[in-house]
Amino acid sequence: MSERLLFLTGHLALPRLERMLAGFGEEARNWRIHDIGVKVAALMTQEIILRRLPRPLAADRVILPGRCRADLSALAEAFGAPFERGPEEIADLPAFFGKRGGKADLTRHDMRIFTEIVDASIMSVEEVVARATMLKEAGADVIDLGCLPDTPFPHMEETIVALKARGFSVSLDSAKREELERGARAGADHLLSLDEHTLSILPDNSPLIPILVPNPHGDLDSLQRAARIAERRGISYILDPILDPIHFGLAASIERYVETRRREPGAEMMMGTGNLTELTDADSSGVTAVLLGLCSELDIRHLLTVQVSPHTRRTVQEHDAARRMLFAARADAALPKGYSDALLQIHDKRPYAATPDEIAELARELRDENFRIEVAADGIHIYARGFHRVAQDAMSLFPELGVEKDGAHAFYLGAELMKAEIAFRLGKRYRQDEPLDFGCASDRSQEDETRLREAGHTLRKAKD
Repeated sequence: MSERLLFLTGHLALPRLERMLAGFGEEARNWRIHDIGVKVAALMTQEIILRRLPRPLAADRVILPGRCRADLSALAEAFGAPFERGPEEIADLPAFFGKRGGKADLTRHDMRIFTEIVDASIMSVEEVVARATMLKEAGADVIDLGCLPDTPFPHMEETIVALKARGFSVSLDSAKREELERGARAGADHLLSLDEHTLSILPDNSPLIPILVPNPHGDLDSLQRAARIAERRGISYILDPILDPIHFGLAASIERYVETRRREPGAEMMMGTGNLTELTDADSSGVTAVLLGLCSELDIRHLLTVQVSPHTRRTVQEHDAARRMLFAARADAALPKGYSDALLQIHDKRPYAATPDEIAELARELRDENFRIEVAADGIHIYARGFHRVAQDAMSLFPELGVEKDGAHAFYLGAELMKAEIAFRLGKRYRQDEPLDFGCASDRSQEDETRLREAGHTLRKAKD
């Protein structure tokens, strides 16, 4: 039996909601709608729900409009069923429920992220461990220790042992044979980057898995020869044809990845994305999505990334978000749309929760003096009982608010209006008393959300 859902709405949204749910077909056979008796759904309050919603519910779950700020836990306790806040727009309902009546499963992926600490040789053991811990929390699976040219790394062995003791998988990246040999003896899990000539570093049947590269650069025949040598000697391996930067062979290097997969259909492969994310002045999230899309199509399951440039400071989180989204989309044989907003950092697909006309209707119906702030296609709306103004810059609204002698209220409105202006200019979804959502470009803690909501609640209560 399908889940029994009950949707609460108001008069204006009822016809649209009925049409939307009808589109779910058989899946929605046990879904019902209840008009709570208000004209605008956002005006629905906890008290109205408690007073007007009939008991018993005969529902497994109740879906409220996204802009209804009622206390969900209090309602669940009162009615004996879970209450959930749905999307702010009815058009977002399909994405809210996902393709199979539930949210997309983003817990799975099949790519490993190698994250390089490029200056490990000049860091203390404690500093490397601290950096590795941060990178692992961001999504890294393997910590890659970079060796700098002409820079000694006397504590390499100690660093590898310390990381391994704390449960990290470790790789070592060096152009020097002597450093690679030391890393192998110290217990590294991987070496970057060996070729047909340097594979002799490893003994037969070595448990260490090297990343093999062409030598000379771009010579896929040499890469295949290295693979055959490794196979004869009982050594597992990962192939990396090497991704080149833009204007320095990018297109040809992508061809190499495609050709390597054609030649070696069952081989494990790696792509190093840093030559694009670090060496292109563009937001790294979009670059990462495209590169991992190539990896998803070519079954490349090992990624090498680095976050050194300030503009790539979240690239590990972006790789982690991209691999999960792409895995889910590939499992559905679908485009990577509607699975996750983590990489939609600057612009949102649906930036406006309401049209100007809907906000105007809501403003006319409002009966209290607390300011509401919303963003629509025509700008920033601020309204209360008998008051409604629209502007495209926050500063122009302040003289009309009448809060010059109320410092706390002025500070709150100033902060919210500037947040609304940023959302309007970027095309982001604005929600009063909540942080702007920049996807995985920034952390969004429950503490931040609670603090903002409490600030708005305190000021409204004080005004009342």
